[in-house]
Amino acid sequence: MRWLAESCVKEWGMSAFSPLGVYISVPFCRAKCSFCNFASGVASSERIAWYVETLCAEIDAAPTIAERLGAALPRVVDTVYFGGGTPSLLAPAQMQAIFAGLRHSFDVCADAEITMEAAPGQISDEALAEAMRLGVNRVSLGVQSFVDRESAVVGRTHTGASCLAEIARLQAAGISDVAVDLIAGLPYQDAASWQHSLETAIGAGITHLSVYMLEVDEDSRLGLEVLAGGVRYHAHGVPSDEVSAALYEQACGFLAGTEFQQYEISNFARAARQSRHNRKYWERAPYFGFGLDAHSMLPTPDGAVRFANRDELRDYNERTWGGSVVRVGQDEAFEESIFLGLRLTEGVDVWALRERFGEARVSACEEDVRDMVEGGLMESGDGRWKLTLRGRMVSSEVFGRLLEEVTA
Repeated sequence: MRWLAESCVKEWGMSAFSPLGVYISVPFCRAKCSFCNFASGVASSERIAWYVETLCAEIDAAPTIAERLGAALPRVVDTVYFGGGTPSLLAPAQMQAIFAGLRHSFDVCADAEITMEAAPGQISDEALAEAMRLGVNRVSLGVQSFVDRESAVVGRTHTGASCLAEIARLQAAGISDVAVDLIAGLPYQDAASWQHSLETAIGAGITHLSVYMLEVDEDSRLGLEVLAGGVRYHAHGVPSDEVSAALYEQACGFLAGTEFQQYEISNFARAARQSRHNRKYWERAPYFGFGLDAHSMLPTPDGAVRFANRDELRDYNERTWGGSVVRVGQDEAFEESIFLGLRLTEGVDVWALRERFGEARVSACEEDVRDMVEGGLMESGDGRWKLTLRGRMVSSEVFGRLLEEVTA
């Protein structure tokens, strides 16, 4: 297996010489929230120990997996993201094993951004100290709401006060980069309670805020109940789509008047505190995901390859690592550059699109872009295409229309 070297840049393309981002899936929680549609759940300590051992084996097998897929694997890693689940529940020895595996298989930069997701109140002093010793320098807290009632009805075990105490504890320990997630559209949420959560988050001195819309689908207990028109899990208290959209618009308007700048549809940050890891997804830089339901993208001679692991714990083993494979050619890369690039507030560089993908592909989109500019969904100027606030609120429709001509 050849590691990605400077001489490979022309051959491989696709930001091929970019450092790698690594995602580590830790799919375990103390309790599963009613709105959660991730591949995660409660497991025994024995099951978690087995998982960590299997995860370390997958990290060790990364060059073999990449070679089997005909992909180049950058050895230099400049971002690591522990997601879940609740990775902060890992025992210190388990964190040590994972980091040892990472540093054996990759060259992790001294200034790498290393993020760990955590639930408020679920990272012990011992675990925090060990995580920081191993290099964790950013913590993302799944707060979802600072309103006690809203948290309780979806199964969160924290209060607004305990979340603030957790943020203060992390900052006092030396974690200067604390991120918070909030969800718009929780049961019983309204404009006043939402404003309270927004103001409380900003007032806590955090550096990054993610604002997600509640996902109503069949993959969560709450979503399934909403779709069925039932009342379990407080489904009858979920705001309408129109109210949820208004809450998102409220967040964008409020945050625009603060030090937090929106840099992606769901993400806001203070200056120089954007998530370096998450930007890799939107900029189509290479990344390797390890663990349950983890996704990856690596460069190949003719484009890229996307691959993913199974989302059922019983299926996670060496025979299924990277088992779901999609080859990304020029047409697919162009589509991805459009719908991922437009997620960013800075938008898409049209001249770069032309240079890489040719005039024909770009021209096929231009009439629709003009129509959407006239309709207030997009902006076009200075060689860039961008979504407006209205466009961000209906981004899936915008992407679908733009790509319709390309795929026809």
